[in-house]
Amino acid sequence: MVSQKVTIINPNGLHLRPAGLFCNEAVKFDRCSITFSFGDVTGNAKSVLSVLGACIKRGDEIEIICKGENEEEALQTMVELVESGLGDKIS
Repeated sequence: MVSQKVTIINPNGLHLRPAGLFCNEAVKFDRCSITFSFGDVTGNAKSVLSVLGACIKRGDEIEIICKGENEEEALQTMVELVESGLGDKIS
C-alpha cells in the first residue's frame, strides 16, 4: 500500500467534469484498489458519486491510497493528474 496527500487546485473543486476525469483514470488500474481520504470521508476513487459526495473544494487536501498491482504507478498517475488541475484552467 502506498499513499500521498495532494491539494486540490481546481477553481471549483472536484465538480462533475474533473471528478469524472479522476475516476476514469483510476478505473484504468483494474487490479489496484484506489481510494481517497478527505476529513472523515474515505471513498472509492473509481466512483464518481463517491468523489462528488465528498464535496471537495479548492484548497482541500486529500490523501490518495493505492493498494495492489502497479500501486506505485497508480499513485504517481493520480497525483500528477490532480496536480495538473484535472483539465481545468488554473489561474
